[in-house]
Amino acid sequence: MYKKLRTLETIDRSGAVLIVRLENAEVAERVAEAAIAGGFRALEITLSIPGAVDVIRRLSAKHGPDGVVVGAGTVLDELSAYECIRAGADFLVSPQFNPAMIRTANRYQVPTISGAYTPTELVNSAEAGADILKLFPTEAGGIPYAKSVLAPLAHLPIMPAGGVTVENVGEWFAAGVAGVGVGSFVTKAWQPDGDFSRVTAAAEEFLSAVAKARQ
Repeated sequence: MYKKLRTLETIDRSGAVLIVRLENAEVAERVAEAAIAGGFRALEITLSIPGAVDVIRRLSAKHGPDGVVVGAGTVLDELSAYECIRAGADFLVSPQFNPAMIRTANRYQVPTISGAYTPTELVNSAEAGADILKLFPTEAGGIPYAKSVLAPLAHLPIMPAGGVTVENVGEWFAAGVAGVGVGSFVTKAWQPDGDFSRVTAAAEEFLSAVAKARQ
């Protein structure tokens, strides 16, 4: 199977992408490792983290052989897209409709998750060749907005990023989303006392909720 198809299959099978956006590379890598131990198989390391490309390179090399896919997030231009691909990123994520990122990724057969919010942006992203559409920002409209958008656009693989919790993940899937992005619930679970095993436990809890929601 082509690598691009394997990556998309991993994301689809998981149903969730962990968005790692933290203050530095060391913490981000520790959180990623703990989340992988908790079952996550698709992780997005955002380029807002200093040294993010090196984190992507290390995680991809270490966990790729075990079926974990590591993507780059907050990819804003073609140069960043190519740099991440060269570092081993399995997929690219943008917060906005970014034709240059999509074009570069498609050139090298790397999946893309394109940020979009309005119906026009969602359709434009799909027409440009994005593989998954990241509904962002999500908190403003929430589940009601997702339902409204998916009513006429149910054929689009839409993934909300933000506002997804253990308590409401079932409602998101009932609304018709293809998968969900999650961040702070997992990535900041260690902060009360510095115990990174809390990240592993939060990952297990969230993925269990996703699996239950998709039954």
